[in-house]
Amino acid sequence: MDDQLSVTFAALADPTRRALLAQLARGEATVNELAAPHAMTLPAISRHLTVLESAGLVVKGRRAQWRPCRLATEPLWAVDDWMDDYRRFFTDRFDRLAEHLSKETP
Repeated sequence: MDDQLSVTFAALADPTRRALLAQLARGEATVNELAAPHAMTLPAISRHLTVLESAGLVVKGRRAQWRPCRLATEPLWAVDDWMDDYRRFFTDRFDRLAEHLSKETP
């Protein structure tokens, strides 16, 4: 995949990766902390984090022997920008449907 939006959507396609991002939205966490609520091995969690890191959604820091992960929001803003036209389209459609239904109701 050569465009960033495709890479971001591919990373977001997995429910475990979305759950990891939700955890990181609450603040920095180590791999062990991120793995705790999941029924999978540390290497499996690390592979998910590698995908998220490659997509630019996670940044791993260095603090002594700790490697805290944090959420990087830039790719999510790009998704939000891309969705904006669709959001307007559907909002307009729903507004027109509501208007139509209010005319039909006696």
